Amino acid sequence: MSRDICVHTWPCSYYLELDKRWVPGKLALTSLSLKFMTDKTGDALVNFPLSSIIEIKKEASHFIFSSLTILEKDHIKHWFSSLQPCRNVVFHIIEHFWRELLLSQPGAAVEASPSPVTKGKELTGLMACSQKRLEDAARVLHHQGEQLDSIASGLDKMESDLDVADRLLTELESPSWWPPFSSKLWKMPSDTKPRGDSSVASSKALGKEGVVIRVPAVIFQRTDSHVKPGMLTVFVSGLEIHDSSSSLIHRFEKEDVDDIKVHTHYEVSIRQRFTGKPDIAFRLISAKMPEVIPILEMQFSKKIELLEDDLMLRSTRASSPEEEGYSVRHAASRLMDCARHQEPSGSQEGRLLQLQTSKPLISERDTQELRQILRKLKGLALDSQTELERQDEALDDIATAVDRTTVTIDKQNRRMKKLT
Repeated sequence: MSRDICVHTWPCSYYLELDKRWVPGKLALTSLSLKFMTDKTGDALVNFPLSSIIEIKKEASHFIFSSLTILEKDHIKHWFSSLQPCRNVVFHIIEHFWRELLLSQPGAAVEASPSPVTKGKELTGLMACSQKRLEDAARVLHHQGEQLDSIASGLDKMESDLDVADRLLTELESPSWWPPFSSKLWKMPSDTKPRGDSSVASSKALGKEGVVIRVPAVIFQRTDSHVKPGMLTVFVSGLEIHDSSSSLIHRFEKEDVDDIKVHTHYEVSIRQRFTGKPDIAFRLISAKMPEVIPILEMQFSKKIELLEDDLMLRSTRASSPEEEGYSVRHAASRLMDCARHQEPSGSQEGRLLQLQTSKPLISERDTQELRQILRKLKGLALDSQTELERQDEALDDIATAVDRTTVTIDKQNRRMKKLT
């Protein structure tokens, strides 16, 4: 399964050193490589992996025209000019993907070169991706449980305060308070003394929100030319966009997001609509966006949209890592069943003998890794199931407590009206 997916293309010109002339065409960036194709023939004049780049600079050709230069490891320098919409946009996006490739795990940069991948390694990669997706879902579920616990704690404090109000109302309704003044009326119960501390603690608990994922991104705002590097952070309660100096550009609360459009694997746009004033909209491109999109789908399932013109995204998503892993496992199990229950005969016997002498598809090391990942997946699934059951019970308790608190408040309101 190739990761080399097209991220963006830009109209530009490439300087052909042999002919000493500029050739018009398109510069195409993929997740692992960069190539230039001519407009006239569509041939690729330049095609090199991002891992071979050692320098990206903004320069001027003949001291007049703004250009972008890329230097490779073998000291080959490529000149690109007349970049649209502007040189700054192209520079930030290419630099972002180049840096992310260099900072990624060892061996990721080598993926651009064709190397044989065994079935065991491929299956291990698919299972590891499934494990990461389940870990992200469990993290979201955990933060949701923390919010439910904070709500339940707040309701408990509210019921405690209502008990105090009930005692005070009882004292006011009894004739023993006048005259003389009853000392019990002004004596506050001991459990209400640290109320300030408890309110501070509850506010801290409510203010605490977990970071689900944080990724570097190239941020577009208002126009395609207004671009800056920054960071996208996904919380349980919303989204935050920061610039490269970690200053907050904008925060979207979860209920404020009106739509999220997924343009490609690496590009999404987020919008908040307004009446009578311009909408707040951002477009973000990130090399880590494939890790963010599944989380956005869980957080904003009714507001996210996969654009119909992005056929590659849909076809790739149709064969997601989980589904591929599922189909591979089931195909393997069916083959094993056939091997156990079908009697070899004739040419089948010869093929079976040939298979027995050939090298196994999955090595023992890959099998051990798969067993470890499957054990982790099983543990995560059981923990998620337990947490879901606990949250269902917590929701029932919260609903019961809300009903009980509402009845108590109505009753005390009627008693206070009688006193006035």
